[in-house]
Amino acid sequence: MNKKKATLLLADGTVFTGSLVGSHGTNGGEICFNTGMTGYQEIYTDPSYTGQIIVNTTPHIGNYGVIDEDQQSDRPLIAGIVVNDFSEIYSRLDATESLQEYLERHGITGIADVDTRKLVRHIRSKGAMNAIISSEFDDLETLKSELARVPDMNGLELSSTVSTTEPYFFGDENAPIRVACVDYGIKRNILRCLADRGVYCKVFPAKTSFSDMEAWHPDAYFLSNGPGDPAVMGYAVATTKEILEQDKPLFGICLGHQILARACNVSTYKMHHGHRGLNHPIKNLLTGKSEITSQNHGFVVTREDIDQNDQLEITHLHLNDGTVAGIKLKNKRAFSVQYHPESAPGPHDSRYLFEQFISLIQN
Repeated sequence: MNKKKATLLLADGTVFTGSLVGSHGTNGGEICFNTGMTGYQEIYTDPSYTGQIIVNTTPHIGNYGVIDEDQQSDRPLIAGIVVNDFSEIYSRLDATESLQEYLERHGITGIADVDTRKLVRHIRSKGAMNAIISSEFDDLETLKSELARVPDMNGLELSSTVSTTEPYFFGDENAPIRVACVDYGIKRNILRCLADRGVYCKVFPAKTSFSDMEAWHPDAYFLSNGPGDPAVMGYAVATTKEILEQDKPLFGICLGHQILARACNVSTYKMHHGHRGLNHPIKNLLTGKSEITSQNHGFVVTREDIDQNDQLEITHLHLNDGTVAGIKLKNKRAFSVQYHPESAPGPHDSRYLFEQFISLIQN
């Protein structure tokens, strides 16, 4: 491969140089890292990563190409990628194209030949921050000017920009259970996990009113994952309060977990550098068992608010830092988790939560 130079500039002035991968250009976003050893295509197409530059800690990326069934949305919504060793060739027999071709087709700019271990240690120390990747400019002042245009993730509402614009169905229309899924940036594997358990899903745009969803007569509601700051999603909080007032069964994942918490007057805050990877240990406080989970979030709910709320119970805790990873309402049929039980990529330890949701509906 004839390598073209690319530059990565972080908001604190740190500069990395390397080689262009993907599409020639300039793009910026919040830089974060994912520790997963596999599943780069699922990561890149997870709408929760909208507006973010992904640093893959796995040193070798691209070696198994891409395949349609790994897509978690129609296209990658990331702002860019940073990798150590990038492979234009791939070995998976059923792959449809190389990762390079895929990134070029979708206009994603990335940088390779970067010391990602050094970069990750820097982010862990300094925290998540905005950054810019460019193969067009290497002049520092020009890069700084371009970086200044990148919006801060804190206070940024993104779910309505990635949500479906029209309702659609997923699953068997003759299934015994109907669930209204609010799309804040939903992953396809969530819908597959529900459909595999006898659920017919109708996926609604993020800003759909409760009355419009209720007109379909669903048995329950689901609040999806998604990108951005939950603190500026008043529309979602208001709708969730209406669902709770009607005591409809409700399950939230990731951003949906944060929205449920805010509907119960629990605040959220931006983490230092977030949780993103496939090996995060969680303890289920109800069973005493632990599970290894897939996670992707940069915001978290405030434990002190939950401790002072007699309507809520903490059900799961993150064993690395003690942050709240799951809650349930004591007087309503509603619960949520901060992580991704549908995996894709990741372990399947937490898929019991979908059975728990089904039981909540049936009972």
